[in-house]
Amino acid sequence: MHDLQVLSVCSGTKGKVNVTFDNGVSLLLYGSEIRKLPSEEARLLMQEGAAISYECYQRILTETVGLRAKKRAVFLLERMDRTEHQLSEKLRSSGYPEVCVRDAVAYVKGYHYIDDLRYARHYIGYHQCCKSRQKLKLDLMRKGVSRNDIEQALKEAFDSDERIQIRKLLEKRRYNFADSDEKEQRRTYQFLMRRGYQSSDILYVMKNQD
Repeated sequence: MHDLQVLSVCSGTKGKVNVTFDNGVSLLLYGSEIRKLPSEEARLLMQEGAAISYECYQRILTETVGLRAKKRAVFLLERMDRTEHQLSEKLRSSGYPEVCVRDAVAYVKGYHYIDDLRYARHYIGYHQCCKSRQKLKLDLMRKGVSRNDIEQALKEAFDSDERIQIRKLLEKRRYNFADSDEKEQRRTYQFLMRRGYQSSDILYVMKNQD
C-alpha cells in the first residue's frame, strides 16, 4: 500500500494532538501515545507534509487508537447500558474514526456486553408502568433499536394495562368528565393521544371514570 501524507497536526487540550491524513481520517492521539512510538515515526507524525508508511498508519490506527476505543466502549457500558447506536454515537463524539467505532462495537457485541434486544426488554420492563406501548416504541426507535427488536421485546416484556395508566393520568390532572367542558375534554384527549394511547381506550376511560 502507498504511503499516507500528514495534512495537518493540531494541538488540543490535555496534551492531545489531532493528526489528519490525506485519506480523510483524523486520529486523536495523546502525547504519551506518541512518545511510545519509534522516534522516527513520532517525528514524521508531528510534521505536516511528511509521508507515513501505510504499515505505520495501520499500526497506530488499530493498536493505539483502536485499542483505546475498545477500552472506552467497555468503560461506557460499565457506567450505563446503551444501545448499539448510542454507543457508536458516543465514540464518534469522542473523536474516534469510523473504523475504530465499528471495531469497538463489534468487540463488545462479541462478549455480549451490548445487546439491543436485551436493552429493549429492560427499558420496557422499567418504563411500561407509566408509558404507552406506542411511546415505548418511539423512545426505542430514537435510541436506534431496530423495529424487529422492538416488536420482539414488546411481545416478551409488555404486559401493562394502558387503561389503568390513562386513569392514573386523569386522576393526576384532576380531570372529571362530568365537570369538564368541551374545550377541556378536547385538550385532555389530545394530551393523552400525544402520550401514544389508543383513541378507543382514551374515550372509554374519560367517560367511565367511576
